[in-house]
Amino acid sequence: MPIRMTLPPTFGERLRTTDRPLVGMWVVSGSPVAAEIAAGSGLDLLLIDGEHSANTLESIQLQLQLVAAFPVCPLVRVPFGDPVVIKQVLDLGAQNLIVPMVESAAQATELVRAVRYPPQGVRGVGSALARSSRWNRVDDYLSLANGSVSLTVQIESASAVEHAAEILAVDGVDAVFVGPADLSASMGLLGQQGHPTVIAAVERVLDAAAAAGKPAGVNAFDPAVAEHYLDHGASFVLVGADVSLLARASEGLAERFIDGRRAAPRGDGY
Repeated sequence: MPIRMTLPPTFGERLRTTDRPLVGMWVVSGSPVAAEIAAGSGLDLLLIDGEHSANTLESIQLQLQLVAAFPVCPLVRVPFGDPVVIKQVLDLGAQNLIVPMVESAAQATELVRAVRYPPQGVRGVGSALARSSRWNRVDDYLSLANGSVSLTVQIESASAVEHAAEILAVDGVDAVFVGPADLSASMGLLGQQGHPTVIAAVERVLDAAAAAGKPAGVNAFDPAVAEHYLDHGASFVLVGADVSLLARASEGLAERFIDGRRAAPRGDGY
């Protein structure tokens, strides 16, 4: 007899049942070791990135397998909202998708269809061959599948901010996630995620989410900015990434043990 399995709660379910904001980090390096280390950190969320990284379908699946041993909620960001890519990532066993660059309610509606089986959607049926159903070891997976996936859409432009309320109103969108980097660029403030105008735009999305009764999160690597968004009602924040943590920590070592011990400049020989 094969082992019968159940799937863990989705990101949407965790957001609905938590009594505090959720905090997480990105895994961008593609390293399964980094993902495993981060998964045991005590953070709530681990976001495996498929947009700005060298991750492949194989490396995403391996990281999902590794982090499944830890009490962390894994999310996967697909590179773009293509139904074929979404189908593939769902079949890998990703239950929680983030889709970047969502601009309208119409686009969000099509993404909801992409993560659901017919007749509610257009997701291709191949679960018997895939990790999503644990190779048919999840009882009645096909009838349960639509409820075992959460969809978070990214709001990353000034235009998307203007349409945030409409995007939030789409049935099947579990949460929205604001990306201040691309948002600032779209506002003519490239690299200025902490600019007051950008922060005000993020706050508009948080306010729209509160009015809609849906969760909204923000990417915020600056601790003070992250705290500000949490105080403003963010339901979740992403506060770091494996690559940036390694970069800053290794720079700190160089600064302390090399720069701080460089020989003082010599004088005129006396």
